[in-house]
Amino acid sequence: MEEMINTINVDYSYSHEEDQKIELVLNHVNLKIDKGEFVTILGHNGSGKSTLAKHFNALLLPAGGTVFVKHMDTSEISHRWDIRQTVGMVFQNPDNQIVATVVEEDVAFGPENLGIPPTEIRERVDYALKVVDMYEYRKHAPHLLSGGQKQRIAIAGVIAMKPECIVLDEPTAMLDPIGRREVITTIKKLNRDEGITVVLITHYMDEAVESDRIVVMEKGNIIMDGKPKEVFSQVEKLKTVGLDVPQVTELAYELRKYGIEMNQDVLTVDECVDELIRLIQN
Repeated sequence: MEEMINTINVDYSYSHEEDQKIELVLNHVNLKIDKGEFVTILGHNGSGKSTLAKHFNALLLPAGGTVFVKHMDTSEISHRWDIRQTVGMVFQNPDNQIVATVVEEDVAFGPENLGIPPTEIRERVDYALKVVDMYEYRKHAPHLLSGGQKQRIAIAGVIAMKPECIVLDEPTAMLDPIGRREVITTIKKLNRDEGITVVLITHYMDEAVESDRIVVMEKGNIIMDGKPKEVFSQVEKLKTVGLDVPQVTELAYELRKYGIEMNQDVLTVDECVDELIRLIQN
């Protein structure tokens, strides 16, 4: 597979001016993400996941080690422009990324700043809005849209800049269940249909289930890395670092404690139903 992001022994620290303490946030982090992957990074607050994500497009630079984006070293200023065109960022609050009073003008903002010709900007804006299923709202005012719609507009603004990778830092944290579902559907579509590499940071286990791979962080270290079924089958280990598992996985875990032989890699409601039917028939 072609390499998209590669972090090698990455360290990063924050200094606290009030007490002059230095807090180690990333500790020799090694992580490789290939082109076309959908990777979810999990961890409780303070685990280092958002700090790591900001290294992926050089918003932060490592204090130690190296971050490569398509073999470009993020610490080299000459690569910075290309890196930020390769990796787009979407943050928690869409209101912080919306800059215009009309949807299509907001989506056009990024390409305009790249110096793209007007005819191509028009094509990119229409394409991006269609990808996130917001084309019919192109003339609307963003502040009148729902939270999920605003976040999809923010994603469209990144898509219009044609990145090969999108990093989403808790994009559904401020949304209701409907908005969350809209955004996750959009993310899956970008990965599956457009071939865009996706790195998702989330607190929601049901969102992580949708990815190809899950990385779990704790105190600046990667403690687990594998497919969703591999990671979520380790219920006890996840609980020791303050993380939950999908509800149906928790149900299967509790039933096994009572001697009911449920498979430990149940992740979805459909899988749980199939497993219960199998047990009843047996």
